[in-house]
Amino acid sequence: MLQNNAQIIPKERIPSLRFPRQPLMLSESERRGILHNMEEATRLGNAEHGKCRIVFQDDEGLKAVETTIWTYDPDNIVLKYGMTIPVGRVVSVDIP
Repeated sequence: MLQNNAQIIPKERIPSLRFPRQPLMLSESERRGILHNMEEATRLGNAEHGKCRIVFQDDEGLKAVETTIWTYDPDNIVLKYGMTIPVGRVVSVDIP
């Protein structure tokens, strides 16, 4: 997927987005890379309030948000104010 074509949105728009239930078709190594970067971004966010870029796909197309990850579980990435992005819809988590 072309991550450069992602529309950058403010994190406040996330609650209004619609996410399909089916996960994106990614390889096992891509999923492992996303999980690894989620772990790193969560540490960075909690220790230094550092931001990362999360690229994901909603029902309209590719989007990106630059924010801090507070925590995550197998199903969701949790951002400030309890906003969530389904892990299965994440294309990448990029750490500066």
